[in-house]
Amino acid sequence: MTTDPMRAVPVLVPDAGPPLDYYLVLPRPGGPAATVEGFVVEEFTRHHDFTTTGLDSAAWTPEAGWWSSTVLSRGMRTDPEVLERVVPTSRREAEEIYRALGGGQLPDESVLRTHFLDHHPIASAPPLRLGPAQPPAGFHERRVYRVLFAKELRADQLASLRTAWRTPAGGTGTSAASGRRDTGADQITWDLRRVGHHLAWALDVMVLLTTDAVDAVGSTLTELTNVLRQHGLIPVTTERFS
Repeated sequence: MTTDPMRAVPVLVPDAGPPLDYYLVLPRPGGPAATVEGFVVEEFTRHHDFTTTGLDSAAWTPEAGWWSSTVLSRGMRTDPEVLERVVPTSRREAEEIYRALGGGQLPDESVLRTHFLDHHPIASAPPLRLGPAQPPAGFHERRVYRVLFAKELRADQLASLRTAWRTPAGGTGTSAASGRRDTGADQITWDLRRVGHHLAWALDVMVLLTTDAVDAVGSTLTELTNVLRQHGLIPVTTERFS
């Protein structure tokens, strides 16, 4: 993987935010997951409305140790060869890989964040209006989010999503998989579809609020994004359209 690494000099900072995202790096495109070159740890930075402002990441290999590079972050989402070499994983598996490759015990996430030295800003803009300006009767606010993802979904991964989300047989229009969650009188619905001439996946999430429980919006977006990571996709950014 071609990078311009910035070597990390750890400075302890308090732990914060949701769990970090972990990715295995394979030695070659399409190589077996049993053979791992290293791994990547990432965390998005966000506005108060949960839209993306940037991405922090650090990679580790036995030879180089920890290093940080925006080139790597971009390549994981735009370079087809790099995309084939990167596989989403869990912290537990990252701990096992780190130990097996001679790193010892994987540091806590508060320590891992100290290796984020090369921040990758992601441009954002005020929410665009998509759909009616006013929420439906009975709701005081309507929000529409789009989470973009790179990489491909296999047929079995898509089928697993459809089952987990209880997507109706045949899908819903252009949606490949969809779901819904009611939290009290608040409603959150989502649809996964292909975008960009089938070059990417988008998760469109519509939120209808009767309460001020905005934190539930962020936790649901995080949960849905993690589910799609677990099924093989790599998140790129979260945008808001209303």
